[in-house]
Amino acid sequence: MSDAACLEVQGITKRFGGLIANEDVSFTVNQGEILSIIGPNGAGKSTLFNCITGFYRPNAGRIFFRGKDITQYSAHKICKLGVARTFQVVQVISDMTVLENVMTGTYLRTYNRRDVREKAEEILRFTGLYEKRDTLGPDLTIADKKRLEVSMALGTQPTLLMLDEAMAGLTPVELREMMALIRKIRENGVTLIIVEHVMEAVMELSDRVVVINSGRKIVEGVPAEIVRNPEVIQAYLGDRYHA
Repeated sequence: MSDAACLEVQGITKRFGGLIANEDVSFTVNQGEILSIIGPNGAGKSTLFNCITGFYRPNAGRIFFRGKDITQYSAHKICKLGVARTFQVVQVISDMTVLENVMTGTYLRTYNRRDVREKAEEILRFTGLYEKRDTLGPDLTIADKKRLEVSMALGTQPTLLMLDEAMAGLTPVELREMMALIRKIRENGVTLIIVEHVMEAVMELSDRVVVINSGRKIVEGVPAEIVRNPEVIQAYLGDRYHA
């Protein structure tokens, strides 16, 4: 494994009965990089996220985080190591305020309530939600719920942050704000993996892109190469980016 690698995925295969959701998927994410994973609906992107973060056990292959084999680790152990994620369907705790939601993540690193609160408030200032800290999670807009979920993940103090369609359904203004937040997170030393359909964001944010179709990786490269790749155009992009 390369010294620069934050995460290495080696030959991951995940089956559900006779359905192969991921088949022999391999890629590496370098420290400080933003890697995007794209592909059609049902391509296996979220399943791959679930394998990496311990929600699913792969049927074959290995996953290394900072040189450690985490393939069989539980989700909470992987999070403790420094891998945090958001979900395709936003997950916030409905009977808690914005601040309390973020505090649930910060308890991973300390049980001192004062320290937990201070860290959560610091994160909310960073993500732009501090003024809404006393609002209940369900009362937020969809854009703010997504921002809250990112804040909750940041509360665990991750080295690697994995975002599952964090920019889906946002207005153009909200999209630019989320993209700015993602850049700020990277500037603070966090490596990111993004599953996303919003190609504007993928093109602007990504250092590299991995394309998955029918559970298999079909290509990876820098964004400018990906959008010109005939296989990617046929499988996913259509004529939207075809010059």
